Order: sequence, then C-alpha cells, then structure tokens
Amino acid sequence: MSEIEDRLASMGLRLPPPFEVPSGLSLPFQFVQVHGTRVLISGHGPQGEDGQMTGPFGKLGSELSVSEGYQAARLVALSILASLKRSIGDLDRVQQWHRVFGMVNSAPGFIQQPQVINGFSDLILAVYGAERGAHTRSAVGMAELPFNIPVEIEGELSLHP
Repeated sequence: MSEIEDRLASMGLRLPPPFEVPSGLSLPFQFVQVHGTRVLISGHGPQGEDGQMTGPFGKLGSELSVSEGYQAARLVALSILASLKRSIGDLDRVQQWHRVFGMVNSAPGFIQQPQVINGFSDLILAVYGAERGAHTRSAVGMAELPFNIPVEIEGELSLHP
C-alpha cells in the first residue's frame, strides 16, 4: 500500500469503487486526463463507499448546513483520489497539487462557500502534507449542480517526472 493510502487508512477512510453511472446517463468525458506530468481532474461529486452518488442532497444555506457541506466536500476528495489512483496507479506519484475549483450548490444569500470547500482542502493537506498538498483554490456558489449534489470539485496537479 502507498504512503498516501496508509495515511487514509490510519484516518479510517477508504477510497470508493468506480462511480456507478445512473441508468440512462452518458458521461462522454474522462474523469482524469494525464498529459506527461500534468493531470487534469474533471468535476466530481460526493460518492459513497458503494460507488453511488451519495447525499445529503440539496442547497447549502437552506436545506443543508455548512457542516454537511464540509463532509460532502471530504467525500468528493475521496472520490477524486479514487479516480486518480485508477488513472495513475499509485497516489504517491503526485508531486504537487496545483489548482482546485470548488462549486457549492448555494441558496440565495449563502456566502460560506470557502468553509464548505475546506472539507476537500483539509483532507488533501492531511494526506499529502503542507508542501505537496498546498494548492490554489476557488470556492464559488452555483444556482444548481447536477442531481442536486451539494458540492462539485475539479482540479489540477503534477506527477513526479
């Protein structure tokens, strides 16, 4: 097991299996694209240990609390790490996280998007450390997200040459 997977296990966390695409839905894109040492990660939502999209579903600021959004963003981090592992084989190959773009399904007037996306950032920093896990970030509110998920996150990182 890799150093990163050991850290996740010591935190009691497991990577989910591949995302189960809902019936009747087509996803004509790659979840992770590797070009040399550059890795682009498509938007991911919260995923349960069974590979399905998982709740709670809804808007932050009306149906969901910041704490629930924070936990959803942690699940997105695990979903992204699972997709990344399937694509590159070993999570220890990550040299540096660069950019994270966090989208929050927000009710009118909700302004705590950064606190929600901290769920993702805190987990990445915990498993990769302050140096490799440090990233730039945006945390923005959206009127709607697919399937009424509370959080969607995409990113970019580099691999060791």
